[in-house]
Amino acid sequence: MSAIAIQPIHRAIRFWEAPIGKKVVMAVTGVMLFGYVVAHLLGNLQIYSSNKGQINSYAAFLHDPAHAGLLWGARIVLLAAVGLHILTSLQLWNLKRTARPIGYYKKADVPTAYAARTMMWSGPIIAAFVVFHILHLTAGAVPGLPMKEIGENAPDVRANVIAGFSNPYVSGFYIVAMILLCLHLYHGLWSMFQSLGISHPRYTPAVQKLAAVAAILICLGNISIPISVLLGLVSY
Repeated sequence: MSAIAIQPIHRAIRFWEAPIGKKVVMAVTGVMLFGYVVAHLLGNLQIYSSNKGQINSYAAFLHDPAHAGLLWGARIVLLAAVGLHILTSLQLWNLKRTARPIGYYKKADVPTAYAARTMMWSGPIIAAFVVFHILHLTAGAVPGLPMKEIGENAPDVRANVIAGFSNPYVSGFYIVAMILLCLHLYHGLWSMFQSLGISHPRYTPAVQKLAAVAAILICLGNISIPISVLLGLVSY
């Protein structure tokens, strides 16, 4: 193999090993996952449609064998993004801990500091929730929460969501996970710009506020579904 062919590989390795490279990878994967969270919420909100079959039609479209390649392609990309996001997060945390075992003492913004402190443990909890969510509504493998289907490759998503969230424990777990996701998104969105060196006293506060608004809206949109089911506002 020629030196010209090896050079791009060496550059990619050096980029990955450098802290700025890890920050870029974390930022890019974070944007991808944020896009998925928004798309997932928009899909879930179809349960409020006046056409009660709307969310089932949406699910049938996603599970159509004709779209299997696209669906699995998206899943693989998302799994890779999740893996890289977690890996770079751990590596950056370890680099920071090694470089400065004792952190600076300073009075920080309380919500921001709390969100930052929860980043390391909220991630695994959210990941555990995602696994449960998939087992619950995709695989139907959660005991006591059986899956209903309209037909082959056509799950009765509306009935499954209502049946699942009618259980206060399932709804409670979902709501807690969404609050943690809100904190994770809030800190992750605005700190992404700081990590990449895109920071200025004039517009950083605006970016921080925008991140807070986006995270809160996503959180409210998600937790509104189990609350609506528990209150009987969403029915079969």
